[in-house]
Amino acid sequence: MVEPYRPALAPRIWQVGALCRAIADALDARFNPVAVRGEISGFSRASSGHCYFSLKDAQGQMRCAMFRRAAGLIDFLPRDGELVEVLGRLAVYEARGDLQLVVESLTRAGPGALFEQFLQLKAKLEAQGLFDPRRKRPIPALPRAIGVVTSPGAAALHDVVTALGRRAPHVPLVLAPAAVQGSQAPAELVRALTSLFGMAQAGAIDVILLVRGGGSIEDLWAFNDERLARAIVESPVPLICGVGHETDFTIADFCADLRAPTPTAAAELAAEPRDAWLQGLERRHARLGAAVKARLDGAGQRLDVAASRLGRPSIRVGEQQLRLGRAAHRLRYAVVGRVDREHSRFQAAQVQLRHAAQLRLQRAAQVIDRSRLRLELLDPRLVLERGYALLTNEAGQPVSSVRQTCPGQALRATLADGEVALTVSPPP
Repeated sequence: MVEPYRPALAPRIWQVGALCRAIADALDARFNPVAVRGEISGFSRASSGHCYFSLKDAQGQMRCAMFRRAAGLIDFLPRDGELVEVLGRLAVYEARGDLQLVVESLTRAGPGALFEQFLQLKAKLEAQGLFDPRRKRPIPALPRAIGVVTSPGAAALHDVVTALGRRAPHVPLVLAPAAVQGSQAPAELVRALTSLFGMAQAGAIDVILLVRGGGSIEDLWAFNDERLARAIVESPVPLICGVGHETDFTIADFCADLRAPTPTAAAELAAEPRDAWLQGLERRHARLGAAVKARLDGAGQRLDVAASRLGRPSIRVGEQQLRLGRAAHRLRYAVVGRVDREHSRFQAAQVQLRHAAQLRLQRAAQVIDRSRLRLELLDPRLVLERGYALLTNEAGQPVSSVRQTCPGQALRATLADGEVALTVSPPP
């Protein structure tokens, strides 16, 4: 026979404030005072002088409060990511029911803290221009392939593969494996990047992802290596760094062309969603179809107008014949008019030529008359008719001087009506 269920004694009913105080008393008795080692996160100093921050490691984090009196004893400026050791007391902030550590002292975790090394290297590389925004390159919107540098067994690789498989499954991934933690990690990371640089220079890879999941500053220290920083700057293609969580910063983040808060975000920044490209193609296809349809409609309308203007071929031929007849008439009229004008000009030229010839003949006759008169005036017979004679010797040469004669010489005198033979007599 089954016994009927009888509930246990009802638990004590607490007032909220009383329960918080009881928990605080239990913590105080069990743990306080307590010393804790961890990284500072979200450090802030209020106007009251109180400091608030969290201490974290790879497994968890705890809220901390440091009141003004204790904060005034700190001899350095706490920074996010710095590894410290604190001494304090666990308490419950009853107003919110939060567990917090009230810090009474805070010191760096040993000499040469990693954060100080981080700041020194950051200042050095920044001064050398490795962080210059002008050398940052844009990420290609449609990469042909993406190179990934991370550990094959890391959750970061799974996050990247999952994000790209969902976002851009058509883009192939090329894994260059490397350790992401430990003393050997920087050298392996540099070798992995170098192996992808050759593919990038050949055009096989358009972007590189350098990724790792979150962790403490020690876990991420490989990404604060100077050799790795210089290798990132030498990348022939844009490089996205997604190391740690959103609040984690490494030297690699500052050297990369783009910093992503997580590995998943790095994958999302490396390639736009395939659906967005497909939707864009569909929109362009629709616009192209509409443009082609509009072009065809316009061409059809122009064809209809041309057909209406053309009409029946016989009418068009008749119109052309009429135009040809008018053109022939105009040509005939133009030719006849041109011939008449040329004939008139020819007749006028004949009259002008005849008149010019007559004037030329008259002037020539006058010249001839004047020349004849001159010749007549020069005729020697006219001189002989006035009583003069022309003397010539036996050789027929004219004699014009006494010195050309001698006594007894035979001469011939030519007169107006004949010749007379003469003999030269000696002077008396």
